[in-house]
Amino acid sequence: MARIVGINHVALEVGDVDEALAWYSSLFELELRGRAGRKMAFVDIGDQFIALAAGREQPPDQARHFGLVVDDKEAVREALRHADVTVQATGSVDFLDPWGNHIQVVDYREIQFTKAPSVLSAMRLDGLVKSDAAKQELRDRGLGG
Repeated sequence: MARIVGINHVALEVGDVDEALAWYSSLFELELRGRAGRKMAFVDIGDQFIALAAGREQPPDQARHFGLVVDDKEAVREALRHADVTVQATGSVDFLDPWGNHIQVVDYREIQFTKAPSVLSAMRLDGLVKSDAAKQELRDRGLGG
């Protein structure tokens, strides 16, 4: 039986890909990996990516969401406030994008998720250091730390 070893990408349905790229660029530093016409764009996140696909028609997500790892969670919270986006008052930064995609933002330093040093270096994130709690969580699971 195969084991899941990671996530290659997440695909989000949006109303318009160009509008989505502009909106997300107001919150995050984006690097476009490529496009597939006007209906799909691929945003690079190191060794993974997010696909933005035109055509969202369903109502906003509630419990269904995905977690996005960032180098500065509080900067995202501030950018969302500046954009008048409602942010749930929890430890993480939870919000809905204009198309109803529920996104939860967490800080790299605070979670188990770990990128290889070579990937962090290529992303210009060499200085990110895990919190003591995250290191302990990794050790508890036998994953280093």
